Amino acid sequence: MRISAIIGHFRTITRHRHHVIANCARAGILWQGLRHDLSKYSPTEILPGVRYYTGKRSPNEGEREAQGYSLAWLHHKGRNRHHFEYWMDYIPGRGQCPVKMPLRFVAEMFCDRVAASKIYRGSDYTQHDPLDYFERGKARRVIHPETSDLIESLLRLLAEEGEERAFAHLRELVKSKREY
Repeated sequence: MRISAIIGHFRTITRHRHHVIANCARAGILWQGLRHDLSKYSPTEILPGVRYYTGKRSPNEGEREAQGYSLAWLHHKGRNRHHFEYWMDYIPGRGQCPVKMPLRFVAEMFCDRVAASKIYRGSDYTQHDPLDYFERGKARRVIHPETSDLIESLLRLLAEEGEERAFAHLRELVKSKREY
């Protein structure tokens, strides 16, 4: 293992977590932010993260190319409820189906997407980047329609009216304790 990959991967995931924590505080879900992505520091996730670290894309992509799948991602999505992939269930007669996510995890997903866009885009980041990322994967994403509509509306609000307005709206949604 290269020392530069160890340091680079650790710095990337830690910087990302810190951005998410700050975003979660703005959204009114600080406690969730403090627990965000702790599984990334587990051996199952951090070892492949270091092995496939390039600094330009997710190490999970490199692991998928090498192994045909990403064990780190399978581990991660099964332990972090802010990922829509966590919210799949087997429904008899229908098979695997997406489940509507609770609002607080959609809020964390929004905070995560904004932070990830800032980390990966760096100085090229714009407030449109999180929505652009969402739209690029929309056709192949298996997500509950109401969850998809809510996250898209939040990302669109961010793109069109900026962070202050988007986080204020999200904070009000969370504070209301009503589901969408």
